[in-house]
Amino acid sequence: MAVHCNRTCLQYLIHLAHDNVDFRLPEIMALLSLRGKPFDPGEHFKQKSPFWRLNGLSEEDVRSIMARTVCAKSAFELWGHGKTHSELRTSLLKYPKENMSPFLQKDSTYKINVYTFNKTLEFEDRIKKIDAMEYLPFEGRVHLKNPNHTFCLLEDYGMDPNNIPETPLYLYFGRWIADGQRELIRSHSVKRRHFIGNTSMDAGLSFIMANHARIKANDLVFDPFVGTGSLLVACSHFGAYVCGTDIDFNTIHGIGKASRKNQKWRGPDENIRANLRQYGSERLYVDVLVSDASKPIWRDGVLFDAIITDPPYGIRESTRRTGCQKDSVTSLKPPEEYVGDSHVPVSMAYHLSDIFTDLLSFSAHHLVIGGRLVYWLPIYRPEYCEEMVPLHPCLRLVSNCEQTLSSHTSRRLITMEKIKEPEETDALADLSDPQFSPYRGHNAFREKYFSGISKRMLTGKEESNKMAANGGE
Repeated sequence: MAVHCNRTCLQYLIHLAHDNVDFRLPEIMALLSLRGKPFDPGEHFKQKSPFWRLNGLSEEDVRSIMARTVCAKSAFELWGHGKTHSELRTSLLKYPKENMSPFLQKDSTYKINVYTFNKTLEFEDRIKKIDAMEYLPFEGRVHLKNPNHTFCLLEDYGMDPNNIPETPLYLYFGRWIADGQRELIRSHSVKRRHFIGNTSMDAGLSFIMANHARIKANDLVFDPFVGTGSLLVACSHFGAYVCGTDIDFNTIHGIGKASRKNQKWRGPDENIRANLRQYGSERLYVDVLVSDASKPIWRDGVLFDAIITDPPYGIRESTRRTGCQKDSVTSLKPPEEYVGDSHVPVSMAYHLSDIFTDLLSFSAHHLVIGGRLVYWLPIYRPEYCEEMVPLHPCLRLVSNCEQTLSSHTSRRLITMEKIKEPEETDALADLSDPQFSPYRGHNAFREKYFSGISKRMLTGKEESNKMAANGGE
């Protein structure tokens, strides 16, 4: 029992994947907060490093993180570390024997792996490094296929692939605890999905969004721009009940032209429900319906544990809402014999600034306290500043992560948490406080996006003309 108590306050090492680097810290922090644990990396923490040391956690905490994360590869109980093999040896020999002994018994089996970052080692070199650790007091037998315990030597060769040092910059050694959920990126790839569209969200990003939103079993999650339901698939994987709306009738009903190559029309069973059925989570499908996000259709009061969405930017999918003839300045006057209102609503532009204003207001009114809103915000990078991120008095900004799309555009994953119920004074604050006013610059994102493409095409033509004038050199 005493050994167990001593083992609850150990240091752990997280080996992170080196993609979606900006999203890793908010994901790990969100998963820790689900267990009520703070993020404590100690001193010398480097956010972009592939290795993080975490303090104040139990092994159960670490396993819970690895059961959800798609940003981390593996987790280890850290036994020793240092800048050189000599420092690593000294650190390992100082590690408390009572913490090691449960895993070094004669009747146990083990193996040692060697992981490297930014360098590939030959098999012979790996064996030499393992043999050099003979000073560790292992008493069990080596078993490579199915050992009781796995240990790892991890070597960090820096971040520059063009300047790889001969020896590692830092070394770690520890007991393997669990792997992350990187396999979900492959198993849920949109390439293998039954129903997809032009803007179906990448599987890895979908799971990252679900983790940022702290989705958990029996939550009710809503996507107001549901599309083909990629975000619902990710949330249902974690046990949440899912629902959504979209203005596109064909997408909601799974009819019309297909998005796949060599397929003209969608099949009879291509829909969001079929996607959840594909992954064994159809029982968590509540429903999706055709609806305009700019129009109120829900009853007043708290409804959702999380709202997670990817609004249209006007690039591959148009930004539109329903309106009426009098709202459209350019609409034609109906003929004199026309009687009554048309049952077909007029399609009108839905400006990005209005989309985000409506989204934040809806979230403030319909999220539970502590519930999270996670959404993508398109950005024209030369003009971006943090003041452009929409705010609301009832929502606290948790994280703001960038995914670069091109040299001049990106989108930012915004995570907000509801901290209070809306009041009448909040509406007045929206009008009087500049920090809550919507940023109108988002409305020109489409024009700026395509102007950047035009400039690159023009630059390419100019370079081609110069080469032609120089004789093709």
